[in-house]
Amino acid sequence: MNELFLSDQERERRDELRQLKELGINPYPAEGYPVTHKASEILQGFSANEAAFQEVAIAGRIIRKRIMGKASFAVLADSSDEIQIYISRDDICPDENKELYNAVFKKLVSPGDIIGVKGFVFTTQTGEITLHVKEMTFLSKVLRPIEFPRELEDGRLYDTFSDQEMRYRMRYLDMIVHPRVRETFLKRTKMVQSMRNFLNEKGYLEVETPILQPLYGGAAARPFKTHHNTLDMTLYLRIANELYLKRLIVGGYDGVYEFSKDFRNEGMSRFHNPEFTQVELYVAYKDYFWMMDLVEEMIEKAALDTTGSTEVQVGEHLINFKRPWKRYTMFEAIQEYTGIDISEMDEAGLRATAQKLKIEVDDTMGKGKLIDEIFGETVEHKLIQPTFITDYPVEMSPLAKKHRSKEGLVERFEAICNGKEILNSFSELNDPIDQRERFMEQLELGKRGDEEAMVLDEDFLRALEFGMPPTAGLGVGIDRLSMIMTNSPSIQDVLFFPQMKPEKKSEVSSPADFAAEGVPAEWIQVLQKTGVRNVEELKKANPNKVFQDLCGLNKKLKLGLTNPRKEEVESWIA
Repeated sequence: MNELFLSDQERERRDELRQLKELGINPYPAEGYPVTHKASEILQGFSANEAAFQEVAIAGRIIRKRIMGKASFAVLADSSDEIQIYISRDDICPDENKELYNAVFKKLVSPGDIIGVKGFVFTTQTGEITLHVKEMTFLSKVLRPIEFPRELEDGRLYDTFSDQEMRYRMRYLDMIVHPRVRETFLKRTKMVQSMRNFLNEKGYLEVETPILQPLYGGAAARPFKTHHNTLDMTLYLRIANELYLKRLIVGGYDGVYEFSKDFRNEGMSRFHNPEFTQVELYVAYKDYFWMMDLVEEMIEKAALDTTGSTEVQVGEHLINFKRPWKRYTMFEAIQEYTGIDISEMDEAGLRATAQKLKIEVDDTMGKGKLIDEIFGETVEHKLIQPTFITDYPVEMSPLAKKHRSKEGLVERFEAICNGKEILNSFSELNDPIDQRERFMEQLELGKRGDEEAMVLDEDFLRALEFGMPPTAGLGVGIDRLSMIMTNSPSIQDVLFFPQMKPEKKSEVSSPADFAAEGVPAEWIQVLQKTGVRNVEELKKANPNKVFQDLCGLNKKLKLGLTNPRKEEVESWIA
């Protein structure tokens, strides 16, 4: 990196790095550090058993320092908590050489640096549990400044890294500065582990299915596609793993599940990310009524394991996952919230109803899509407590079994919570002839312009012709459920590395471009250091400011250049 483009603090960190090396200290040692305790263990256990903490070694980042002559206090944070440390010059420098304290700790240790310390624990006169340091080891020098939040007098934190977009882009820095962010992901892991344990205890087999697929299927969505050079064929990132898991049921397993990364080439919002996680489960000889009971049991347990309660605060709502959940058929829910019975309407009637309700529709939408739009716009966002919506129109569910007693419907349910779908389930269609007909209907919708219509999968149909037992299937959106369990307003808050638009950076013009405007070669990099990265920015710049910035940098950085004349700078910009 050209040091001319570094900030003052970045230059200071590199200068500190150089001084450490000159003192014979390796700022990035190869050997591990023998950590014996976490900060949280000390804080929680010291009062009850002081004798157990007389030889302690911990490691972490320096958050703050308070220099007091020959002794100092600092705050060190590890992955568990923050703890105060006390460092005395004569303790860590028992010999005549006091450089480790006077030069290293006082001057060359900056906020964010990672150190290891050994010593014993005591309580200060103010009652704060503190580690008295006897040895200090440098473990990693930071080269970029880290500004940690400061606590104001009223107890609020002054957040020095509050740009939400940059926090998503630099999740590593977000977690350093805001340890509470790590708690969100710990809860997510607890939730997933609870669900996995629940399914394992039921005796179901966790499996893996292909992510790269020759045909995409199992959901209504647009796929991402790529090309396999050796096979010279188009492949798709899976939009769901349903059709492969059903093949395993055909093969003889009674119950299979997979926590999977799936990909859908669709819009992004606070509820949608192109790459997302779900768990899909298929159990032979069961139906969707049985699956509703299992879902209630599994999610109630996940809430307890994750938060310690079946009640979870989400924004202004207190959501209760305790069984049983409310149940509506789709038509009942629409009538409940609109006063309109659409159960006997044909496509024209549904289109007219949607328009009456001021719902935007188009000619590509068939009966199923129209009903889905009406439900989504009039009902879904009003369902805050976990609610089952059952018995969907057959046009909406090409992979679900026709209802055993209601003509034109299928045996399907979704669970809606906090106004959004969190899971989907069917009594799975296992009639290969009916399934082929449903696929053909999807092909017709595709011809009408529906980009999310399913494609015909001949190998899946062939598998069904070998016989699939009656099966209940389930797909749970892990990201959306995590949002609820952690009280997070956006899906980006529960993804370590959410998909983002490319970071906006000013294009840097070439030296030849600047030279063409009359900028002397020795001033081009200095000009860019002032923030003028390209010719377009140069033409919009204030000549007086550019002149002053150049002269100021020349003096500050001791470049030894002859300052340009003000008229000369004006000529570059004119």
